[in-house]
Amino acid sequence: MATSAIAHWLNPMTKIKAEYIWIDGHSPTPKLRSKTKIIDGPVTELSHIPGWSFDGSSTLQGEGHDSDRALHPVAFVPDPIRGGQHILVMSEVNYPDGKPHETNKRVHLVEISRKYKDHAPWFGIEQEYTFFRGRSPLGWPEGGYPAPQGPFYCGVGADEVFGREIVEKHMDACLYAGINISGINAEVMPGQWEFQIGPLDPLAVSDQLWVARWILYRIAEDFGVNATLYPKPVQGDWNGAGAHTNFSTKEMREDGGYALVEAACKKLEEKHNEHIAVYGAHNDLRLTGLHETCSIHEFRYGVGDRGASIRIPLPTSRDGRGYLEDRRPAANMNPYEVCAIMIETICS
Repeated sequence: MATSAIAHWLNPMTKIKAEYIWIDGHSPTPKLRSKTKIIDGPVTELSHIPGWSFDGSSTLQGEGHDSDRALHPVAFVPDPIRGGQHILVMSEVNYPDGKPHETNKRVHLVEISRKYKDHAPWFGIEQEYTFFRGRSPLGWPEGGYPAPQGPFYCGVGADEVFGREIVEKHMDACLYAGINISGINAEVMPGQWEFQIGPLDPLAVSDQLWVARWILYRIAEDFGVNATLYPKPVQGDWNGAGAHTNFSTKEMREDGGYALVEAACKKLEEKHNEHIAVYGAHNDLRLTGLHETCSIHEFRYGVGDRGASIRIPLPTSRDGRGYLEDRRPAANMNPYEVCAIMIETICS
């Protein structure tokens, strides 16, 4: 064996672990999948990462007689779980000939982003989720209920917040990975939390949200806890889980942009049903008109109104420019679809 070959074999850092992440074919709410490939490192740009394949018959993306599906890397970040030079690779799903698979919703957002790039749309997404251990939310008494909602939102203390160690590790992991996480907080229902991604362009916010979700699931796994994005995890007088989506264009952010914010709200009203169709499954259980929501059958917008479909933040009204918050998307929404339809509706 040549000396150079021996040196290569003795240096484990010439090989890195690449965790390929993709969105599967489950309906109405897709799941995340991932697997590890050992590749040559270090990786400094996307072109260094090879494509890969998987068995689509096991992910509802193919049948046994024609099950090979291709993974096309579209973004990568440092792996906060494994550390070192290892990476997480967000991937699109294609057919072997390169044609996008029907479950690949990212390709449409790529087209929409290019079409409306002159408007420079920005998104910030507030991802709510709920921890479960077994059949109950984390921190809830076995077979019972905690105290009524009230003290848990942004609470502190072991009797008011549950799962903080997981949340802190998730935030640190996102920062390590270079994800633009902008904050975290305990939510209204005990065992429920939120993190925010953005503001970013539509593709970046969507890719980063999916990777941040994967990191959340992976860290919670080490604690024997499940993080669910189901929009109404507990029936009754408890808040649901949403993914409030903040949106602006270059024109909205400029002086006099408030008129365009109001115009955007009116456009969103005209397409209310089309938006609801892609804002997450089982959203009707959450959008009841209670618990800081507007009924799924209604549409209204207002300044500082968290019971509206669209909230216009007070600073936007005061400054005459800024952004809007679409409060309708459910926690389990696909950001590729939500960003695409919001851009199409508002910018067209």
